[in-house]
Amino acid sequence: MEKIAVKKISRASKELLEKFSNYGVSTIHEALGQSGLLNPYLRPIYSNVHVVGSAITVLTHPGDNWMIHVALELCLPGDILVVACSGDSNHGMFGDLLATSAIAHGVVGLIIDAGCRDVKELRSLAFPVWAKAISAKGTLKRKLGSVNIPIRCAGQFINPGDIIVADDDGVVCIPMQRADEILKKSTLRMELEDFKRKQLSSGVSSIDINRMRSQLETSGLKYLESTNDLKNV
Repeated sequence: MEKIAVKKISRASKELLEKFSNYGVSTIHEALGQSGLLNPYLRPIYSNVHVVGSAITVLTHPGDNWMIHVALELCLPGDILVVACSGDSNHGMFGDLLATSAIAHGVVGLIIDAGCRDVKELRSLAFPVWAKAISAKGTLKRKLGSVNIPIRCAGQFINPGDIIVADDDGVVCIPMQRADEILKKSTLRMELEDFKRKQLSSGVSSIDINRMRSQLETSGLKYLESTNDLKNV
């Protein structure tokens, strides 16, 4: 594995990140053609949080958080740390001390395909973390990895600078080269959902809103007046 730390990367503009902050992970996932989701075992350590930022990618080793320290020094306000591991690990690689440093650098959240710890303190600091595990198990600082290289985190390929959106539904990655396209599709999807929500609230059937009735009939669904008719089926 290469042992490099790239200092400068291309990031999304503050204005673009603010626009994506209007949309949740589920909406963006659908706008991406039902792609871009990191594995759902990554869960937030507390709920009712929504973050959007540019990915600072970190590749580290099981039980070793050395490269997270390196990455923090390279972070700018609005960044999200995205940490992948070269092997399976549930070690608590990130705690309140690293969170304190992250906050000082303007980092808005952490996505880590490993564990975190000091959860009570992280909540008190209001620092959002999506992790595979919560574990008090400590780490070493002996093996070099890399910062700001392409990584695979929780099953998703992520480039440095890609846009990360995370909320209670999970984590999604938007490739920078598709950001404008996905923003437009997210806007259209939200407008369509708002229209459907108004219809549903007025009592219109979701079957009719989504034009499913003929498809149900073609697929062979039969309606019976009551259970008494089951004997005739």
